[in-house]
Amino acid sequence: MSQTLTTTHTDAQTVQATLRQLAPKWTTAFVHTIAKYGPELRVRDFGQYFPTLSQTYTSKRLTTMSTAALVTRDEQFDRTAPYRLTDRARTLGPVYRALAQWSSDHLDHTPQGRSGRIEDALHRLQLVDTTEVVRLLSARGSMRVSHLAEQVGVYEQLIATRLNRMQADGLVTRTGHRHGDPYTLTDAGRALGPVFAAVQQWENRHSSASKVKVPTATRTLGAPVTGANAARTAAALRRSAVPSTLFSHAPLPQPRVPAAVTAASGPSRSR
Repeated sequence: MSQTLTTTHTDAQTVQATLRQLAPKWTTAFVHTIAKYGPELRVRDFGQYFPTLSQTYTSKRLTTMSTAALVTRDEQFDRTAPYRLTDRARTLGPVYRALAQWSSDHLDHTPQGRSGRIEDALHRLQLVDTTEVVRLLSARGSMRVSHLAEQVGVYEQLIATRLNRMQADGLVTRTGHRHGDPYTLTDAGRALGPVFAAVQQWENRHSSASKVKVPTATRTLGAPVTGANAARTAAALRRSAVPSTLFSHAPLPQPRVPAAVTAASGPSRSR
């Protein structure tokens, strides 16, 4: 599958939300540190690897990562319990490799470690609507600000501000020098297909695993109800307020029992 086709078929909303969860500063570095020096690390343990960070700041970052289901800990009885990576975080390898490769091939920046390169790439991609703009330009080739704003569903001024940021980050460029000229993707923007595909596959893998299948309403079959039990069951069903939408057709009206029959079926009185 070509890069353009992969980008065009991206679920922009899912990819964007995932990128924003992974983008906060130190997230990638903390994941790599726990993976390398763990499997568990307490907040105070991070100090030997990140001496410039306070324990308070480190604790806040780990709490945010816990909310994103990247780390977890058994803190019910110990507030200083160590953090460990979740299965969601332990399977980030393909995402990080795609980001590192894209950064290495297409971004011009000063040398930095792998974690820093990945976080730099995430910082460029996490801006709201960035993924959708890349998807639209990948499909259309080039678009004016007004058309992008209409397709994304935001004000022109807002999309123009975001395009300026994306241009500074090397993702888009204008087709000409005039103010109203359309925008198009740069080589870096067109090469984002593998990154988006890796992010979407990773998110789909874990979101589908966490979904709880809700069974459809079924009728429990048991021993047939007869005699007096059948009469009591029928009476209970008639008193129950069951929404008509639960039936494939409108429920039939219950037949009215003549008063004479009701009186005759009652217990006989001793004279």
